[in-house]
Amino acid sequence: MATPGDPFSDQYQPDPRRWKALAVCLVVGFMTLLDVSIVNVALPSIEQGIGASSADLSWIVSGYALAFGLVLVPAGRVGDARGRKTTFLVGLTLFVVASAACGLAQGPMTLVIARLVQGVAGGILSPQVSGLIQLLFRGAERGRAFGMFAATIGISTAVGPLLGGVLIQLGGAEHGWRWVFFVNVPIGVVAFVAALRLIPARPAETKQALRLSSFDPVGVVLLGVGVLSLMLPMVQAQQWTGDGKWLLLIIAAVSIAAFVMWERHQGRQGRQQLVDLSLFTIRSYSLGCMIALVYFAGFTTVFFIYTLYIQQGLGYSALMAGLAVTPFALGSAVSARVGGELVEKTGRPLVIVGLALVFVGMLTTVLAAYLVPGHNVGYAAAFPLLVAGVGSGLVISPNLTLSLDEIPVTKAGIAGGVLQTGQRIGSAAGIALVGAVFFGQVVATHGDWAHAFRFGLMTAAGLVLIALVVGLSDQFAERRKVDAAV
Repeated sequence: MATPGDPFSDQYQPDPRRWKALAVCLVVGFMTLLDVSIVNVALPSIEQGIGASSADLSWIVSGYALAFGLVLVPAGRVGDARGRKTTFLVGLTLFVVASAACGLAQGPMTLVIARLVQGVAGGILSPQVSGLIQLLFRGAERGRAFGMFAATIGISTAVGPLLGGVLIQLGGAEHGWRWVFFVNVPIGVVAFVAALRLIPARPAETKQALRLSSFDPVGVVLLGVGVLSLMLPMVQAQQWTGDGKWLLLIIAAVSIAAFVMWERHQGRQGRQQLVDLSLFTIRSYSLGCMIALVYFAGFTTVFFIYTLYIQQGLGYSALMAGLAVTPFALGSAVSARVGGELVEKTGRPLVIVGLALVFVGMLTTVLAAYLVPGHNVGYAAAFPLLVAGVGSGLVISPNLTLSLDEIPVTKAGIAGGVLQTGQRIGSAAGIALVGAVFFGQVVATHGDWAHAFRFGLMTAAGLVLIALVVGLSDQFAERRKVDAAV
């Protein structure tokens, strides 16, 4: 029988604690996604504090992203089977412990290992957040909740350098980097206590047993090898010299093809699948995954090359570099909430409007950097970045809502994990591509950072344009289908 507030019942009634539970999820989601970007401005401090080499610094950044991306899909499967509250609490505990270990690290190797564990914990947590939103909300409320989650994604990506700069300024050049990790500990402890009280537990009778076969171990291995082989040469593109690394892409293609064949075989045999491939027959989901993959390849690279340009090329401090990207964060935060409110009425066209704004904002930023070269570029680029941020909020929030809207609640964790894995792969691929263009131009022009930034940002804008074309093509096809039916 249905009980009021039981989100697991077919006769769902809203849980009165759902907005407070969402607040806990958003705080934790912000914390895990923040650690993708906040470390970038801390690298000079880490190098000075524990004598980390360039290779160590590379793994401190990319190791987190790799581990994060590798566990997203299996973690989503565990959350679907055993309940998201338990999986959420396990991931949060691991994240807090790993953050403390990062802050206490006395050498580069210890820090790299702790960052890998921290990335695993972040990958466990992330699909639980999207799954809990699916679980706790319905209809227009779900759009608003995803809008708030998307705002969290946008803010965490853009505000990371600013917060990192502030913490390093307060903690000092030698030890300020430690506070970048220590700040997670009290936040995580408070979030753990709140999650115990506010997040609903899954009834014991609805939980699925987690035997080894429940994980589809062959699928886990094939997907893991595929994702690792795909992401590794991308995140290590600048540090791993030579062309040998790109041979891993062949292994990635073979592994992912084998994974798809295996999952189809499992489905035909009626056995447990790691990823239910029927999810991709849902048009809104497959289209949303494609847009997210390409869009994240474009927009996340803006912060990467912009902070490099103004810090290395113009001599901005970590704090000033963080302030320079704040307009994007503000625009994204505001519009993501608005996008969450509007998506139920407007649908996919809202995503297209957002993509167009991001594209225009990027091109205008290129123009601003050309017309106002030198130290004042931070002021000149503020408004164009604000426009791009507004557009970004209208992309991430509505696309997330539309992608997961038709997904059954029982598959929300795995669907969210696959979607976010695509985002992580897109980010890594974009940074590899745009980074190669950016650094190639720095070398070719003998240190003209401004030219390299403009060239790199135009490349990033091209990726956003591809996402825009995908969205427009789908809308035209849908319109033709409607006209033909009439």
